[in-house]
Amino acid sequence: MDTTPRTKTWIITGATSGLGRALAEAALEAGDRVVGTARRPERLDPLKARYGERLSAIQHDVRDIEGAEAVVAHAVDVFGAVDVLVNNAGAGQVGAAEEVTDAELRDMLDQHLFGPAAYVRAVLPVMREARSGAIVQLSSQGGRRSFPAVGSYSAGKFALEGWSEALAGEVAPFGIRVLIVEPSRFRTQFNADGVLRAAARNSAYDEVIGAVRADMVGADGMQEGDPVRAAAVIRRMLNEPDAPLRLALGAEAVKNLTAVHQRDLADLRQWAGVSESADFPGLNPAVRAF
Repeated sequence: MDTTPRTKTWIITGATSGLGRALAEAALEAGDRVVGTARRPERLDPLKARYGERLSAIQHDVRDIEGAEAVVAHAVDVFGAVDVLVNNAGAGQVGAAEEVTDAELRDMLDQHLFGPAAYVRAVLPVMREARSGAIVQLSSQGGRRSFPAVGSYSAGKFALEGWSEALAGEVAPFGIRVLIVEPSRFRTQFNADGVLRAAARNSAYDEVIGAVRADMVGADGMQEGDPVRAAAVIRRMLNEPDAPLRLALGAEAVKNLTAVHQRDLADLRQWAGVSESADFPGLNPAVRAF
């Protein structure tokens, strides 16, 4: 019996830097094939020179919703399958709710919800036919917790997580897995000046979010997370039969998300009686889940 692992084909959006780049390199180093998308695909030339035809670099902006289908079709034409889709492309944005325009808010949703959703819709027929596959949604600890100045970014990540949780239940019967990854701060270009976006500043909010603005940019190059180690963890989790739906990535994410869940559970318990009092009396006796 041949137990040699089958070569996999990955589609990785935003493959030129950060976690996307680390995942692409790890997959290629393991002998897999990668279709990497980027707005500037020439930045993948060094990997192309090293790994040859196992890497196909495609120019695509994740906000080009209609273009996702062509990327998936290309992967099938060139490599014959799509085994793993990694929705990684995106960007951060800083700004209070009053500062962020409708266009800027929609841009966050395009990058972090509508773009990934388009890729998922395009790849699912391929994976359903194969009765296997994995979809990795790169969210953030900001997809489970938010704070002043990052509301527009978190809006996209919160939406992605809710959409992906439903998706996981829909595709499990077809042998398709969904992994929502919630990284803390990793040493990528996310916080770099000129990459991290900023809404037009309203001085009324300087004392409220000024420190957050400074910390977001000041963290560049000082982040605790190692993208190479993160890629190894994600690859490991795709082979774990009992992997969770959500994976906190990095010690900071574990600490912060633990605090969020504990706070929310405490609030739910404290106000359970008030919440339950909204039901018609006597129709459905309350059954406490805790």
